[in-house]
Amino acid sequence: MNKPVKPLRLASIAATKIAPSKPHTNAEERIYHDVYDAIMEHRLPPRTKLTEQVLCQIYDTARHTVRKVLSRLATEGLVELEANRGAFIASPTTAEARDMFELRKIIEHATLDKVAKSVTPKQLATLRKLVDEERAAYVNGDRPRWIRLSAQFHLELAALTDNVLLVEVLRKLVSRTTLLIAKIEVPGQNACSFDEHESVLLALESGDAAQAQAQMAHHLHNCEERVQPEQSSNFDLRAALSKTL
Repeated sequence: MNKPVKPLRLASIAATKIAPSKPHTNAEERIYHDVYDAIMEHRLPPRTKLTEQVLCQIYDTARHTVRKVLSRLATEGLVELEANRGAFIASPTTAEARDMFELRKIIEHATLDKVAKSVTPKQLATLRKLVDEERAAYVNGDRPRWIRLSAQFHLELAALTDNVLLVEVLRKLVSRTTLLIAKIEVPGQNACSFDEHESVLLALESGDAAQAQAQMAHHLHNCEERVQPEQSSNFDLRAALSKTL
């Protein structure tokens, strides 16, 4: 007799950040966080090859550990695994990026429609804390943490819908679109992401779903405008990861 399938717990998905902030207790976690941060800081731009042998040498670890990390990053949409060629930093085309942002706008519009009807004061307080932490990370110059928290804001909103599939789909979209954001702040131009998140949150706190949706659409439009042009893939993997060693 087949054993019943254990249902997915939404809480566990909501708690899974794009790059969870926790101690690097083993080689796998350390490599994962190092590569993730290098991607987010654009030290490893799209189409950079992640050579297994080089990663093994850098971290003095076994090939199977490196492969687990690459598989994990591929699941999150940050790495592309190509048969007989290896692993590369994901590189969505400009057209794919536009499609992904269009899909995000549709998903997050529907998300806010549902969340606005049921969000509790406790849940709003959690979102408020997240935005405050995002602002603090920016002020302190902690770019990797800032970007992680920025992405997490969208995932926390999605988790409030109690729709596991929606969270999983959005998580991958957020990961891949984050790859293509060039500059989060340009002096004299658009506000930082935490200010835009603040606007969405204020609308939710006032119970105005339409305003929250409008602010989110504005935010995603700004993100879309920050998409980078494709870059050369001639980057030194050792040099890119050297600051973490």
